[in-house]
Amino acid sequence: MSATTSTLQQQFIAIRENKLFESFVITVIVISALMIGAKTYHIHPTVANVFEILDLAVTLFFLAEILIRLAAEPNLKRFFSKGWNIFDFVIVTASLIPIDESEMALLGRLLRIFRILRLISVIPELRVLLNAFVKAIPRMGYVSLLMFILFYIYAAIGSILFGQINTELWGNISIALLTLFRIATFEDWTDVMYETMEVYPFSWIFYLTFIFMVAFVFLNMMIGIVLETLQREHEQFDRESGEGEAGEVHWIREHSELMEQRLERMEAMLVEMQKNSKH
Repeated sequence: MSATTSTLQQQFIAIRENKLFESFVITVIVISALMIGAKTYHIHPTVANVFEILDLAVTLFFLAEILIRLAAEPNLKRFFSKGWNIFDFVIVTASLIPIDESEMALLGRLLRIFRILRLISVIPELRVLLNAFVKAIPRMGYVSLLMFILFYIYAAIGSILFGQINTELWGNISIALLTLFRIATFEDWTDVMYETMEVYPFSWIFYLTFIFMVAFVFLNMMIGIVLETLQREHEQFDRESGEGEAGEVHWIREHSELMEQRLERMEAMLVEMQKNSKH
């Protein structure tokens, strides 16, 4: 019985790691997302019925796929120790909620939308990008805080200097913050500048210094943080998968450590043999 179970598990592992199976899963996820988008249009009832059948088939396929992955895992605790596996399991089980006229229908439809996020758990490169984004958020938060301080200072100055020129843009600090955000996105910011320059000819200094610091300095700081974190995540992924330069360096380091341990054991054995021969 144990041999049969082991054989079945090996077959499930082979299916799980098969590239064609992985590509088929990705295709089904994309089809599922396209069906959700198509249902937002006015479609013929016959087509709607076909979509309902396809949606049921997609749900059953996802259920079979998650069961294969569970069966291929030697330890279920290890399976549920990974966040993306938990996410897949929750999305698949939640998709079993029937879509009818019950109170759970809206919840079932909303949960089916999130099935497209399974692309992230299936495609490793997307996981690397998302992990880099999540890990970069704390560092970007400090940059955002510094940007808010700068926004607040410029908003206060703009409200004091330009409040009487245009109350709709500079009437108070809250409105001034929105105006500065508009300037930072380059949305007709020159119109705002030329309006204040009619009263304060040198007010262009206010706008240019603000744009320089926000659009060039802080934006590049954000990009630098994301790129640095993304590079670290790629190196971590290469080490775990054994691919790329980082993977090769990690492989060499591991095997060098093993060789050193073996040499130390051999040296200890030789010393022991020399001591025994003397006696």
